[in-house]
Amino acid sequence: MPWGEVAVSAGPGPSASPPGGASALAQIETLDGDPPTSREVEARRVPAGEGRAEEVSRRVAVEMPVSLVYGFQPYAVMMATPADLEDFAIGFSLTEDVIRATADIRGIQVEEGEGGPVVTIDLVPERLHALLANRRLRNTVGRTGCGVCGVEEVSGLPLAARRDGSAPPIAREAIHRALAGLSGGQPLNAATRATHAAAWAARDGQLMLVREDVGRHNALDKLIGALLRAGADPAEGFVVITSRLSFEMVEKAAAFGAGTVVAISAPTSLALDRARHHGMTLVAIARDDGHMVFTEPGA
Repeated sequence: MPWGEVAVSAGPGPSASPPGGASALAQIETLDGDPPTSREVEARRVPAGEGRAEEVSRRVAVEMPVSLVYGFQPYAVMMATPADLEDFAIGFSLTEDVIRATADIRGIQVEEGEGGPVVTIDLVPERLHALLANRRLRNTVGRTGCGVCGVEEVSGLPLAARRDGSAPPIAREAIHRALAGLSGGQPLNAATRATHAAAWAARDGQLMLVREDVGRHNALDKLIGALLRAGADPAEGFVVITSRLSFEMVEKAAAFGAGTVVAISAPTSLALDRARHHGMTLVAIARDDGHMVFTEPGA
């Protein structure tokens, strides 16, 4: 994936050598044909006032269960958009602390299962043993909007290690350049009006990668996986999300090492607390007419 080109959620992610060893992801097997990400349905449009209803067709986003399996051990079933599943597997593995680097993954296989794709991640023995020893296996289906479904105790919440380094300030012009370009990188949302996006922008605001999903957490995991595969430097850009800024989104961004997150919607209190813990800059309610800075290092 060449930098300077927006990558939309329509196929395999970037194939650049990931940090931790280029051979770590050499074995990636996918379905022969990507499952569709949207489909056309019939509906009836009813006007608010007087007037006749009319039959119309429109596209809706596909949502289906995606099973994540580590070796022989089922881990979670996430409701997701069936695209960029290799990116999803890598990003999810990092933000769940199953892996510490892409070199911890020996291979990924995506197969058609009953009701949806099955993504099997082959871990190096050390990480598989650690996963089984910790027994942090989710015990339920992760709903589309759920970032911590299946975690049995508060101590099991996914908290990233404290970030190292500071977050250099991002110019306001860069933030608004990224926001202006974001709509053009969301073809699935343009067709369905039903998906979230997570994007990576260079420090000057140029969008480099965009990933879409019906779940906001999934979109961010897909973005992080794509960035890891591309060998992106967390210090050289910032994350942009189209959803609210909850604590799970902060933790996922921190797990990747991002220092700045920009959100179109508002943050939650715990997101602000965790951002301060990590020394991150959180920009939210970012719109055409301005944005709000809620946390920044040293403030």
